[in-house]
Amino acid sequence: MAAMRTVRRLIAGGVALAAAGWALRDVPAELGVRPLTSGEDRASRIRRSPQFRDGAFVNPMPEQTRVGAPSPALLRELMKDRESRRPAGPIPLRTPAAGDLSPTGLNVVWYGHASTLVEIEGRRVLFDPVWSGRVSPTPFVGPLRHHPVPVAIEEVPKLDAIVISHDHYDHLDLSTVRRLTRISKAPFLVPLGIGAHLERWGVPLYRIIELDWEEEANVAGLRFVSTAARHFSGRSLTRNDTLWGSWVVAGSRRKVFYAGDSGYFEGYAKIGADHGPFDLTLMPIGAYSPSWPDIHMNPEEAVNAHVNLGGSLLLPVHWATFTLALHPWSEPVDRLWREAKARDVKIVVPRPGELVDTASAPAVDAWWQAVQS
Repeated sequence: MAAMRTVRRLIAGGVALAAAGWALRDVPAELGVRPLTSGEDRASRIRRSPQFRDGAFVNPMPEQTRVGAPSPALLRELMKDRESRRPAGPIPLRTPAAGDLSPTGLNVVWYGHASTLVEIEGRRVLFDPVWSGRVSPTPFVGPLRHHPVPVAIEEVPKLDAIVISHDHYDHLDLSTVRRLTRISKAPFLVPLGIGAHLERWGVPLYRIIELDWEEEANVAGLRFVSTAARHFSGRSLTRNDTLWGSWVVAGSRRKVFYAGDSGYFEGYAKIGADHGPFDLTLMPIGAYSPSWPDIHMNPEEAVNAHVNLGGSLLLPVHWATFTLALHPWSEPVDRLWREAKARDVKIVVPRPGELVDTASAPAVDAWWQAVQS
């Protein structure tokens, strides 16, 4: 009997180890590729970039834009008020209604966090798609999703372009990229260096468009311009070997600006002067902290950037879906609404999955307050 129990324990242990190994099989791929080792054509472009110095991409701002090791005070804060950093109840979701695309219109669907679908002049552009339940290189640790994605990735309408802002896990997701590679024929537009990750993950080279800041490409009748941001990159301990950025998407009449992840910087005024004004800006408002003021905007800075850009309608992203900072879950959108009213800035705060026609954007109804009540 004892021998049988030993055999069962050994079998159970073997099964557990096999399951763990299976779950961790993608970790090496998740960590990505060092772009300078991925081919001479890409390496030459990187070395020629004005943003690349001393072996890494850099921000043009004079401040140091770094995230260091967590301080003891920060670690203590992490243990306090943890419940306030997640929603108190279910987040209401919507399923966007299918319909014909307007050849002149501009619609938007926010799926959660930064993942956003823009329908502009009869074309569909998907920004930073992340459909995974956790943003991490492993399935065991890392921030968990607070709400389901409103639609399965297979139910997203036919895409004309997929746009990535940078290579952090909450913006560039291996599983989602692989699924989109199978079910869609749309090209990926990415900052310089990120194409190395995509190639390793099975995206054909002809579907990868890599751009440095102020380079542009025309796809499906739309003009895409890679523009500056104040952030950093990296999927492992190596930092800043791929570029980060924001994006301009312009049709013949409509223009959209997507900020990606960024701290506030004076360059927004230049982007607005060179490429604006914008019918819609997608601005990050969450995951800010005094510990990293240079790499993530707070809500008031997001409003200020929107004004600098010459934006008409502001839709907030980068909040609600994952806990990535110490502020309460609903604080970013409360602060945004207050600042927008004070500065007479028009905003729209849709529920995840809600289709918004920018020509008739609904008034803010503070749905998130019901979640917290």
